[in-house]
Amino acid sequence: MVPSSSNPGDPSSSSTSPSGSENLSAFHRFLRKAQLVSGIGVTAEERTKDLEELNIRRCEKMKKELIDTSPLLVFMLKHLRLSGCQVPEQNIVCVPCASPFTSAASTNSASNPHPSETQLHAGAYLPFPHGAIKLCAGHFFSKQHVESTIAHELVHMFDECRFKVDWQNLRHHACSEIRANNLSGDCKYTREMRRGIISFTKQHQACVRRRAITSVAANPACPSPAHAERAVNEVWDSCFADTRPFDEIY
Repeated sequence: MVPSSSNPGDPSSSSTSPSGSENLSAFHRFLRKAQLVSGIGVTAEERTKDLEELNIRRCEKMKKELIDTSPLLVFMLKHLRLSGCQVPEQNIVCVPCASPFTSAASTNSASNPHPSETQLHAGAYLPFPHGAIKLCAGHFFSKQHVESTIAHELVHMFDECRFKVDWQNLRHHACSEIRANNLSGDCKYTREMRRGIISFTKQHQACVRRRAITSVAANPACPSPAHAERAVNEVWDSCFADTRPFDEIY
């Protein structure tokens, strides 16, 4: 028999008990979190990494809830499946993005047909190699913002699946951007007000057109903003009226 190294009567033995270890571990976690929040005793890089991990956890939680409960996303995912395009949950990924504000697409427009304007860069559709959606963790101001961002990118995915979009073709790109902005909720009146844009006549159409032109103009295949506007104008009537897979604008 191996003798016990601890003496039940020794007060110090309680520090090595399971409950004592758990309390100590909890205290260390609390202390570490306090350091990361206050910045005392940690580097800027450590604080940035902790914030990124927190934002990713929050983004993933909202994403999972929305995929299961949002009528808009459930509907889109169903129709993607019916079109022969499965969208596994792991293909919708929350990641840290370089900057919350950007005036252009991410580095490769072929993998990002949805560059942002000068508002929060919230996500992108990545058609290569297998089709995925990138969500910029920490760039969302509400759960509804996450919902509309996923819906926007799912419209791109639906177009890719059904119509074999060539993202280097400005007319193709323009049509998908018109549809994505029109159907996702991106151009709701409340969203435009948050952007500081207030209009009382044809607000929705103006928003869809503006955002589509901005996106196409950032495509490296587009020679100039004038070419982007021309591409949007050429396909506007047919693409704005095309609400598939919806019966009407959401």
